[in-house]
Amino acid sequence: MDLGERAEQVRFHIRDRDAKFTGVFDEVFTSLGARVIRTPVRAPRANAIAERWVGTVRRECTDRLLIYKEQHLRGVLTAYEHHYNARRPHRARNRRPPQPLPAAPADLNHVRLTRRQAVGGLINEYRSAA
Repeated sequence: MDLGERAEQVRFHIRDRDAKFTGVFDEVFTSLGARVIRTPVRAPRANAIAERWVGTVRRECTDRLLIYKEQHLRGVLTAYEHHYNARRPHRARNRRPPQPLPAAPADLNHVRLTRRQAVGGLINEYRSAA
């Protein structure tokens, strides 16, 4: 995937010390004014946030789909990103989504739920019906 017009907005590029990243690779980012930061030697947890995000996207989204072109991948990742940031419950937030939903009704005997499909039907989101 290319960065397109957003390439000038990149300020930092954090990467590991894999041999596949050559000096030419780093030059691309430094020519755009970005600072290339390499993770410490033998520190697998140094880039843990990015690794966690990649693992979550793979487990919950892309491993369950057959991606057939780059445009399809971009659409799927955009939909999943919205689901992840707005609706998906997070353990650090006590199983609540980042954007809280309206309060649940007091009488649970009359609760009606609505289902909304997200990420092209891959994930179902449930909420109280009005």
